Amino acid sequence: MQLRKLIPALIPALALSLVGVAPATAAEEEFRRGPAPTNSSIEASRGPFATATTTVSSLSVTGFGGGTIYYPTSTAEGTFGAIAISPGFTGTQSTISWLGPRIASQGFVVFTIDTNSTLDQPDSRASQLLAALDYLTQRSTVRTRIDASRLGLMGHSMGGGGTMRAAEQRPALQAAIPLTGWHTDKSWGSTRVPTLVVGAENDSVAPVSSHSIPFYTSLPSTLDKAYLELNGASHFAPNSSNTTIAKYSIAWLKRFIDNDTRYEQFLCPSPANSSLISDYRDTCPHGV
Repeated sequence: MQLRKLIPALIPALALSLVGVAPATAAEEEFRRGPAPTNSSIEASRGPFATATTTVSSLSVTGFGGGTIYYPTSTAEGTFGAIAISPGFTGTQSTISWLGPRIASQGFVVFTIDTNSTLDQPDSRASQLLAALDYLTQRSTVRTRIDASRLGLMGHSMGGGGTMRAAEQRPALQAAIPLTGWHTDKSWGSTRVPTLVVGAENDSVAPVSSHSIPFYTSLPSTLDKAYLELNGASHFAPNSSNTTIAKYSIAWLKRFIDNDTRYEQFLCPSPANSSLISDYRDTCPHGV
């Protein structure tokens, strides 16, 4: 009887004793790489990590057309998350190559790929992106630098459509970023991968009204997702160095591949419309 009387009194004390447990666990799950970020550091053309490259011949792989791997030279801070990036219709890896060293220097292994054919459609590019990730984590010369549980995808145009499909097909991925994506499918309600959809206000190839915005709105409302529209930009904005694309892509990859909550500040609260951003939507706050 005395024990029954004590239990109600013990419950509040037990609850208080557990208050600090969840934050400690969440902190242990973060994979922080590099110093605390600032606007200047995340917008810089190069991040804190020195990088190197290795070329992957199309003759040495199956399922995609080879490419270039960009990676941090030091592993003093541990292994890194990794991203594969696909070009768009008729494009080669050269059209998205600027993203390689820029993202890698922030603490990622980045694989810019060539597709089997420059005319490959989005679903084919999805399969090739996943094949590239498998090669990167299982056979590449940098595989020991990669944490195979922390992977993401990016792609331009049909490569962006391929990114959407690949994320739908492989829910274990941590992040997806379609850049002015193109796909005939406008419904992505089964996607479970945190997705940043990047559109361009003046895109006449994949107009945001029929591509990027429907992509975003069709994603589950419970998903960590965002829509970034580049003010006055064309479909080909991702084909050359673009600080806005880089900044928010890096923040998204850091936040969801590395679970680095230091980067939440760049995503929530939502960036305001400006001379660079014509529309921004999200599901802030993001869960830890």
